[in-house]
Amino acid sequence: MFALLFSRRWLLSTLLVIVAAAVMARLGIWQLDRLEARRAFNARVLEQVIADPLQLDEDALSLDLYAMEYRQTVVTGEYMPEDEIVLRNQVWQGQAGMTLFTPLRIAGADSAILVERGWIPAEQADRQSRAVYHSPGTLTLTGVLRRAETDFEVYGRIHPDPTLSADQQRLDVWNNLDLERIAAQMETPLLPVYLEQAPDPGKDAPPYAALSEPDLSEGPHQGYAIQWFIFAAILGLGYPFFVRRQEIARSTKSDQGNYEHPLAF
Repeated sequence: MFALLFSRRWLLSTLLVIVAAAVMARLGIWQLDRLEARRAFNARVLEQVIADPLQLDEDALSLDLYAMEYRQTVVTGEYMPEDEIVLRNQVWQGQAGMTLFTPLRIAGADSAILVERGWIPAEQADRQSRAVYHSPGTLTLTGVLRRAETDFEVYGRIHPDPTLSADQQRLDVWNNLDLERIAAQMETPLLPVYLEQAPDPGKDAPPYAALSEPDLSEGPHQGYAIQWFIFAAILGLGYPFFVRRQEIARSTKSDQGNYEHPLAF
């Protein structure tokens, strides 16, 4: 059978089958790698979820806050409304609007953390209308630490235009969070994580805050891996039987073509 599979007649198709089966097997291994990465993510998040609340003060700034995503956090400081931004295309109970983010200067430190304060109506998202949401004075907030996504601001300009003034260069309407670029337009150093503020059950006016529930499932990766391995096995094991049947059928046709009827003359 081995010689038949690599004969001139079947060599090309055999090589294609080997390549296809190898690709399917590699896809199965890739899904297992993704499963392990997902399990590692779940373990990291669960460790932070069950940890004691973090008091985010000057002493905590030396910690690896980026590795503490979903850690319950308490922070005290003052809002910096001059540097706040809004995230567009957000929905709350079927209503389109934006999410309000305001930096909070941490008490006793020369750093700030961006606070996701919650959803506001789109018609109140411009800088002048947002004044109704200013909360002066020292505040103590609770929430969870979050990482920002990879982002692009709403405008096409990637780098500030040096011909514009500092105020004109500042962007306050974004499509996604980009903490590095937001920090670049601030004078106060900004932490590499932001605080997702916990909702106030008694609050009946915007901004409406909500905490995200981390997805700790393993996803479909194991099932996908099994499927790819099954496909590879079916192709690799089924192909020799297919070749054998084709050769038997070909041999049968050849024998019938060479057979002479005894009454033929």
